[in-house]
Amino acid sequence: MAKTSASCPKCRKPVMVELDRLFDMNTDPQAKQKLLSGQSNQVACPNCGYKGPLPTPIVYHDPEKELLLTFFPPELGIPVHEQEKMVGPLIKKAVDDLPMQKRKAYLFQPQTMLTQQRLFERILEADGITPEMMKAQQDRLNLIQRLALLSDNVLPEAIKQDDKLIDEQFLMLLSRLSEASAAAGDETSANKLAELQKKILEHSTFGKQVQEQTRETQQAIADLQEASKKGLTREILLDLVIKATDNETRLVTLVSMARGGLDYGFFQLLSDKLEHAKPDEAKKLTDLRSKLLEITQEIDEAVKEQTAQAQKLINEIIAAENIEEAAQKALPQMSQVFIEILRTELQTAQKSKDQTRYEKLIKIAGVIQSASSSAAYFGLVEALLQAPDDQAVEKELAQARDLVNEDFMQFLNTLINQLEAEKEQAEVIQRLKDINRIVLRFSMQKNLK
Repeated sequence: MAKTSASCPKCRKPVMVELDRLFDMNTDPQAKQKLLSGQSNQVACPNCGYKGPLPTPIVYHDPEKELLLTFFPPELGIPVHEQEKMVGPLIKKAVDDLPMQKRKAYLFQPQTMLTQQRLFERILEADGITPEMMKAQQDRLNLIQRLALLSDNVLPEAIKQDDKLIDEQFLMLLSRLSEASAAAGDETSANKLAELQKKILEHSTFGKQVQEQTRETQQAIADLQEASKKGLTREILLDLVIKATDNETRLVTLVSMARGGLDYGFFQLLSDKLEHAKPDEAKKLTDLRSKLLEITQEIDEAVKEQTAQAQKLINEIIAAENIEEAAQKALPQMSQVFIEILRTELQTAQKSKDQTRYEKLIKIAGVIQSASSSAAYFGLVEALLQAPDDQAVEKELAQARDLVNEDFMQFLNTLINQLEAEKEQAEVIQRLKDINRIVLRFSMQKNLK
């Protein structure tokens, strides 16, 4: 997004900021998350040092929920007739981006939200989130902020005192806050929240349960891996499942990872074992069989739903005018199931000689490949930046030898140019330039061998 000039909320001097006034779920599946996270429209004033949100008009659009909301920060003091002039083009763009069949009456009746809090509440209400649920989330946030300020010696006791508030939602919120801090470059906050998470896992009732479930999951995975080395048969899998009967976490993990092995032959073995079992053991095996059928049915239904969603997404991307752009926007929705179906679709199109569909599918695959490479390149750059000296950089490059190619060098140069254009993080830019010279030397030596 291009930067534009705006006035700093504190000193009123001009600053450059990335402004996002239209949050449209129709064109950006991450629009809701961007708005609710509070990370959009942030400004860092070089004049007075102010860091925080920049008050700006907002239009939020969600065609699936038939929501068209507007919000004007009261501190801007914009008259009503001026407000209409400002949101008009934004609403027009949202409407123009919709197919004709999706243009409904709600588009002509945008709802004005008087406060940002009410804007957020209205969006969440459409997702079925009640005021009580919002209050509970705010209580979790307040607890995180309070715990983050405490020293290590009093933290365990404080966690125990608020033990009832610590649940799955609490840990998810804490994790998201940590990720948001890291993404914003606030390493101090990110590290503080990460340490807090460790303490909560160690001292809270729910945290201890999570740790126990993690241990059982890891043990189930280890058992399967060990059995696979010797040759995983139905008989061995049945023994593993029977041993895990009394531990639901381990049982569910085994069934999820080895679903393909729980076929007719597997259940026939279980039935044979049941027929020859003593009464007490027979009761246990009967209950196990019922539980396995329940778990496998849930897994199959989930896979079926994921498959249908992935197929629908592929068809929507193919129907788009710009396939690469549509695929790029849909990347967050692409799961492993999506990739497997895409691979099958490619094979089917190739066998049926449907060249048009094949070429469109190839474009989607290209976007996924490019995104995967970019993620790997980012990871390598991060590792290189953390290397303490040039020798450590060379060691990292040697370990990631296959990633060091022309595309990576182009990626590194582009990253340096982008940072220079933003005129920020001078130390990082200089370090990247030093790394770039080492990468060039390493690449030349690699090509000579």
